Amino acid sequence: MFESIRKHSKFVMILLFLLIIPSFIFVGVNQNYFTESSVIVARVDGHEIKQADWENAHRMESDRLRAENPNIDPKLLDSPQARYATLEKMVRDQVLAAAVQKMHLAASDAQLVRTLQEIPAIAALKKPDGSMDAEAYRALVGSQGLTPEGFEANLRRELSMNQVMGGVTGTAFATDTQVKQAIDALYQRREVQVARFEASAYASKVQPTEADLKAYYDAHTSQFQQSEQAKVEYLLLDVPSIEAGITLSEDDVRSYYNQNAERLAGPEERRASHILINASKDAPAAEQEKAKAKAEELLAELRKDPKRFAELAKANSQDGGSAASGGDLGYFGRGAMVKPFEDAAFGMKVGDISDVVHSDFGYHIISLVDIKKPKAPSFEQMRPKLEAELKQQQAQRKFAELAEGFSNAVYEQSDSLQPVAEKFKLTVQKADHVTRQPGPNVKGPLANPRFLEALFSSDSLNNKRNTDAVELGSNQLVAGRVVEYTPARTLPMAEVGDKLRTLYVAQKSAELAKADGEAKLAAWKAKPDAAQLPAAKVISRDQPEGQPREVVDSALRAPTAQLPAWTGVDMGAQGYAVVKINRIVERPADDAQAAAAQKQDFLRSSAVAEAMAYYELLKKQLKVQIKVPRP
Repeated sequence: MFESIRKHSKFVMILLFLLIIPSFIFVGVNQNYFTESSVIVARVDGHEIKQADWENAHRMESDRLRAENPNIDPKLLDSPQARYATLEKMVRDQVLAAAVQKMHLAASDAQLVRTLQEIPAIAALKKPDGSMDAEAYRALVGSQGLTPEGFEANLRRELSMNQVMGGVTGTAFATDTQVKQAIDALYQRREVQVARFEASAYASKVQPTEADLKAYYDAHTSQFQQSEQAKVEYLLLDVPSIEAGITLSEDDVRSYYNQNAERLAGPEERRASHILINASKDAPAAEQEKAKAKAEELLAELRKDPKRFAELAKANSQDGGSAASGGDLGYFGRGAMVKPFEDAAFGMKVGDISDVVHSDFGYHIISLVDIKKPKAPSFEQMRPKLEAELKQQQAQRKFAELAEGFSNAVYEQSDSLQPVAEKFKLTVQKADHVTRQPGPNVKGPLANPRFLEALFSSDSLNNKRNTDAVELGSNQLVAGRVVEYTPARTLPMAEVGDKLRTLYVAQKSAELAKADGEAKLAAWKAKPDAAQLPAAKVISRDQPEGQPREVVDSALRAPTAQLPAWTGVDMGAQGYAVVKINRIVERPADDAQAAAAQKQDFLRSSAVAEAMAYYELLKKQLKVQIKVPRP
């Protein structure tokens, strides 16, 4: 049969074509034949953004954020809000790109060069003669997967897009009158009297019955949810844990001491004098030659009579800080002097006079006066530090050797951590009540989102297998397993007795405080003279005088067409407040510096508001459609 088909393959293909195509014509094509990646999620000026484009862009954005913040919770990056933010960014880029094209905007070569020079990483590639190190530049942009041409094209495009909004933000302005009106409104001061009805003062009046508590529990079961929890075990392989298993021999420690005695003693210092003939690196060649000739002339005199060094330094050195003391620079260590000077000074013997040494400051003649070598501490004094250093070095080397074996072992021995602990001489650590999100006071591996994600993966929870080894940081690997798992549940009423009573009393106390406050507000409005209010205070948003934010906002929002004015403030669980506004108090004049800062803040806010309004106008003109609902 198959041989027959093979011989008449062309006939069979035509037959299949005639049989299949009509079925599509008469029945239709199911939308599932098309992949979800072809779904259009947004449209800008006729340009379509498809699901696949969105997914790729979000993947790249997530990778970038993970590289910048290694400890970021992966779930935040994959949240609907984060994904929608990526889509909005794609739309914004398309809007600005379309605006650039329609407005015929372009960044000039001069703008491009100036921007490149302002990038620190690129500015650092300049050679001493001012030219760019082309190979280093190519390597730098290559690390981002771009050629210099591609990098510059992207930068030019960004500069062009910035011009779209720059024309709006760069021309924002505000008159002094506008600024004063806005700042006066924001920081307006009012004299108020505030009567507080604290919820806690009414708690003794609340005596709940069993029926009251049951009704509250049934109506508020969400308040008695216990999140999923796990009892876990884990192993941490890091340098300290390896150090604990290292035993050093006496010979190892003594050998390390002998090899590092000079380093342990501390840095060597040298004392030198010098004669400097100034010639900056930017000086003309003729000036440089003249300074060099002068230095060589002085050197020749010193070769004849080295004892005249201090005399010639006082008379000829152009270093104002040392000339008066015969060129004496005191003691200095490595890194204190410019490199040519340091190299020469640390290559001399006491009593030597150097040849002429050229640095960025000019031409030096150096006389080495003394060498100070600190005495190395004794072996016994240094033993604790030596052992700590040596153990750490050995542990770091050993970690590199053990890391792969540890990762393989937790995978191969997937039903227990104990064999791995015994093999690597580690301690199995245990923890109860571990949740999917780290608690506020949790430290160590159980505060790491990546490790928690591995612990609460379906494989770990369902099969009780070891997680893969998770890298926490430099020289740190952790693997764990879930021993017991308790899914999220609503706690029964019998288990939440104290919490239930506390919540019920708090709610009823707040209700009583509000009812009393509203009654007092109505009575005091009707008979102001009967009001029992504390002393008046002048409050503002920047000087709340200890009043809660709700009270300050309500007091400053209340209409003041007729004074005194009254308002009530529901502070939720805290209770209620009655506020009497007596008068508006004139703000003291700001000093010049504060006024200038306020004006700049106002201008920035105005620029942002105008830019947002202009962007919305562009979206309307370009017929922007985002087909995905905002989360």
